Amino acid sequence: MELAGKWRKVMPYLAMVFLQFGFAGLFLISVASLRQGMSHYVLVVYRNAVAAVVMAPFALWFERKTRAKMTLSLFYKVLALALLEPVLDQNFFYMGANSTSASFSSALTNILPAVTFVNAILLRMERINIRERRSQAKIAGTLITVGGALLMILFSGPVVSFPWTKHSAGHAIADSASHSSGRWLMGIFMILLSCFCWSAFFILQSHTLRSYPSELSLTTLICGMGVMQSGAVALVMEHDMKAWAIGFDMRLFTAVYSGIMCSGVAYYVQGIVIQERGPVFVTAFSPLCMIIVTVLGSFILSEVITLGRIIGAMVIVVGVYALIWGKSNDHVNQVERDDDFEKHKAFELPFTTTSITKENNLDRI
Repeated sequence: MELAGKWRKVMPYLAMVFLQFGFAGLFLISVASLRQGMSHYVLVVYRNAVAAVVMAPFALWFERKTRAKMTLSLFYKVLALALLEPVLDQNFFYMGANSTSASFSSALTNILPAVTFVNAILLRMERINIRERRSQAKIAGTLITVGGALLMILFSGPVVSFPWTKHSAGHAIADSASHSSGRWLMGIFMILLSCFCWSAFFILQSHTLRSYPSELSLTTLICGMGVMQSGAVALVMEHDMKAWAIGFDMRLFTAVYSGIMCSGVAYYVQGIVIQERGPVFVTAFSPLCMIIVTVLGSFILSEVITLGRIIGAMVIVVGVYALIWGKSNDHVNQVERDDDFEKHKAFELPFTTTSITKENNLDRI
């Protein structure tokens, strides 16, 4: 019994470390597939198709008696959600990651909580009292996160060598040259656009779940609608039908892995951990994915890691944790505020992008 109790305490930590390795793998294999010539438009279609197929049986079985009725307004929200996340967010992200690197994109996307926080303030969905310590922490965390992102973008610095990258000097020179090119800057712009779309998706998602609290069904609907919308975009953008050809190779593995890992295994494991430890516990592990991608990216993809990128990433992590701390205090007082929120028909901003997306089974990257 004592051993079982210790195992139960350790399991949430092991589960979250496992998930971070899973999402780090998604960054790496996606970039590898794109660099081998796979169309990101086609990848988005296949990825969401796999996700819809995986999630549909669970939605049909577990929510067969509790599923809310579909209305016209809800249908429009699903259309908008599918446009924001599977179509715009994923395509922008893949374009940005392909133009930069897996490690850089995984670090820069950590500004997502700050972007969501700012958008929520502009839409009057987040309440700020400058005299409260938690509000001060959220504002300071947002500013620190943005500062870290700017540091990563504007300052490169010397190349940081790892023992396993000494043989990759040629790659380092080529990669450093691409950093100063217009392609690298365009990649940064695409990642920032991706963060904005994901932030808008978040806010609309939290509002939709108020009237349609069937997470599995909503996930399946968004992924299915995303397949149709992204498929239409891909047909327009990809005139060569060979781009759709897929065999037993890296392209098939990327589509299946992203669909199953992000919408299948991640949902199940994350749901259990969130119920036991809460979303703030889950969010605390997000920077671990960035560290894994940085190390494995330099080893597998021969990516160059610069001092400016490392310092900027560390600053972003500090800002993210400050923002998480402010949101965690909001969570402590959530029960007392629930009645007041219902009375004013308001809803609260999710804790961070990473945790809420996984919490509601909606895949990314």
